[in-house]
Amino acid sequence: MDLYTDDYFMREALKEARKALDLGEVPVGAVVVCQNKIIARAHNQTEQLTDATAHAEMLAVTAAANYLGSKYLSECTLYVTLEPCVMCAGALHWVQLQQLVFAASDVQRGYSLISSPLLHARTIIKRGVGEQESKTLLQDFFKRLRE
Repeated sequence: MDLYTDDYFMREALKEARKALDLGEVPVGAVVVCQNKIIARAHNQTEQLTDATAHAEMLAVTAAANYLGSKYLSECTLYVTLEPCVMCAGALHWVQLQQLVFAASDVQRGYSLISSPLLHARTIIKRGVGEQESKTLLQDFFKRLRE
């Protein structure tokens, strides 16, 4: 039995999303995996850092690049709990990410709303891993905001 599955790594990304939730951030979490090892973890910190670009994906990619000492993540997989936005997809293109695995689609701001491809041509994409738990976290967060 393979311990290191997409579900396993997405559960780790969901742990990061819960950290964001606890801080009052939009609950999005991400982990970068290289050779079955988590080399970076991050969660949204736009409020904490007063930085609109401090999305989980951006922070995780930066940490992974620093860990590897390379601007390219061509042998890495990013697991993220929400479909990346256009900004994050652009960054994932430039780092030549090998694989993107995301949980919930972002029907308002997700990169897939744009007709031209934003990710690198060689990036493998998997959708829906851990989707329900991610959706529930996001729905609960926004419901609380409205109350």
